[in-house]
Parts: sequence; C-alpha cells; structure tokens
Amino acid sequence: MPKYKIAWLPGDGIGGEVLEAAKIVLEKLSLDAEYIRGDIGWEFWCKEGDAFPPRTIDLLKSVQAAMFGAVTSKPVKAADLDLAPKLRGTGLVYRSPIVRMRQLFDLYICLRPCVSYPGNPLNYKEGIDLVMFRENTEDLYSGVEFNPVPAELSNTLITLSKPFSYFKDIPGDQYAISCKVNTRKGSERIIRSAFEFARKFHRKKVTVVHKANVVRATDGLFLETAKEVARDFPEIALDDANIDAMTMWLLKNPHNYDVLVAPNLYGDIISDLCAQMVGGLGFGCSANIGEKLAVFEPTHGSAPKYAGQYKVNPIATILAAKMMLDWLGEKQKAQQLEKATADVIREGRVRTYDMGGSSKTLEMAEAIAAKL
Repeated sequence: MPKYKIAWLPGDGIGGEVLEAAKIVLEKLSLDAEYIRGDIGWEFWCKEGDAFPPRTIDLLKSVQAAMFGAVTSKPVKAADLDLAPKLRGTGLVYRSPIVRMRQLFDLYICLRPCVSYPGNPLNYKEGIDLVMFRENTEDLYSGVEFNPVPAELSNTLITLSKPFSYFKDIPGDQYAISCKVNTRKGSERIIRSAFEFARKFHRKKVTVVHKANVVRATDGLFLETAKEVARDFPEIALDDANIDAMTMWLLKNPHNYDVLVAPNLYGDIISDLCAQMVGGLGFGCSANIGEKLAVFEPTHGSAPKYAGQYKVNPIATILAAKMMLDWLGEKQKAQQLEKATADVIREGRVRTYDMGGSSKTLEMAEAIAAKL
C-alpha cells in the first residue's frame, strides 16, 4: 500500500505536459505514492457543464495532496457554446474550478516563493528571495457579483450608502457590482501564517500589502488585524505599503523585502510581479494550503497555443512538486529536488525557449532527474 495518495489533475492545454515532467522527477526520487488522475477544467465544462465534477471533489476528499496542471479560465462567449451545444439556454456560467476548489476545501493560504536561482538568464536581479502569502478565499474572489444589479440590492444600497445614491437613476442592467469581502477571521489566519513562517525560517520582516487609504473598510480591517497579530511576534518587524507603491518599491529595491502578505487580488498581482523578477511564470510555483489538504501548481495558465508542443518550461511545476514534498514531510527529498533544479539552472546546458534555449519540456525534467 503506497504511503501517499496524490490527486493528479492535469487540466487543460499544457497542464498535462508539465505534470508529466513533474512525474519524471518524483519517480526518480522514488516517492512512495499512488497518483490518481482527476477530471477538471474547460473540457469537462464543455462535456458536462461542470469544470469541477463531483467525482473530482470526492477524490480530493480522499488524498493527502494534489498536483494541479493548469485550466482555461475565460468568460464564456456565444461561440464557445458551439463546443457545448447542449448547454445553450441552460444559464450555466463557467467558473474557474481552482477558485471553487480553494473555497470548497478552505485552502486559505496561497504560498508563492520567488527565488532568483543563480545562472538564470531571466533574473531581474541576483539574490532575490521573497515569499508571498496571499489570502485565497475572500476579497474580490469571493464570487459575490451582480450583473445586472437586482432592484432590491440597488434600493438597499441607496438606503445604506450615501455615495451609492449616485447610481439611483441608472438602470440595473447598465452597471455591475462585485463585492470585496474581507473577514476578521480570514485576515487573521493568513497574516498569522505569514508571521509563523517568518519565525520558523528566521525571516526578519513581514510586509502587509493593502490600499487602506482608499478602500477603508475591507483593507482597513486587514491592516488593523495585521497590527494586532504582529504583537505576538515582537522579534519580527511589521511593515506595510499601498499596493500601487509596492509595485514600484519591489522593482527598485527587491532585496528590502522578505515575507509579503496581502488580500486575494493584491496578492495575485504582486506574486506575478515577483515571479517575473525571478524568471517569469516558468519559475512561479504555488501552494494552496488548508488544514487537511494542499494543492500544488504552477502559476501559469493553460497556454493553449503551446499545447502538444512540449516546449514550455516545467520548472514552475517541478518546484511546486518540491513544495508538495515539504508539505508531506519529505524534507530530504524536497532539498534534493531543489538542489538538482538549481544545479541545472546554474549550469545552463539545458534551457527551454523562454530561457533562450531549445530544450523541450521533458528534456528539462530528465536533466533535473539525472541530478537526483
């Protein structure tokens, strides 16, 4: 009986290709695991009207971890329904399965390390070592949206909010509302996770990213909660910055930052910026972590124009597998995998197209596996 059960979720586009690369290195490490394939993504929305079928939800309830490739996430147009004619007139709306997964399994931590490995020709600067903690279930990703806006909601907002009276004469089908929902509990647990990480790994500073000077209610709550949590970690400095200023200061002085924590949308923006500074999305790995389950993925999308070509960089997915090994408690294997990956990057003999080379996806994986 294998020690671990791992859900294997290829998804769309290049998702299967980068997971195939991850499987090569995990098998070379002799991880005692059973990999169980699950259905997820655009294909299953087209076939079944559900991008995250109940059978896949059941699978995730039975495993310790999951590796996730990539899914197509886009607004559904009329032309898309030609791919799924039986869905015409049903009112079904495509919703990102990874967002649903995070909320259903309360994967409230999105952890994204960004390291500029020596020898990477795409590094913005050497010596970058940032860790992003992004709240994963609330904020503007809460899914509370209205278009058109129902009259009862409009009337309530006019009563409760003086600024909203500006919209009172605009028909409900002429505007839309997306609700930014931040709770004290959700804010507290992601901020505390960032501080606990900083303490465990001897990091010196946690920077809170927000826009509390304008978005006073929700971001104000997030910043206020951070100040309360920081009192329990007196040895760690608390810093904060507006999201707009943060994008500037990160580019100017990336070495001034250590651990970053942010609500969902800001965390998404900042983590992509950090990924670009260390080589782009081909190096951006991510973990979605809850109390009982963690799902590991590259931060890039499904890149359908490259599907079937086996040309994309699998390092993001391989580093996500390294994060999974850490989560499972396989610390030695995780260290081996990161070192092997760093060695291949430093040597520069095997490089995918984004790094200026011509190596294929699986050639990169095999080069890393050869170092293990």
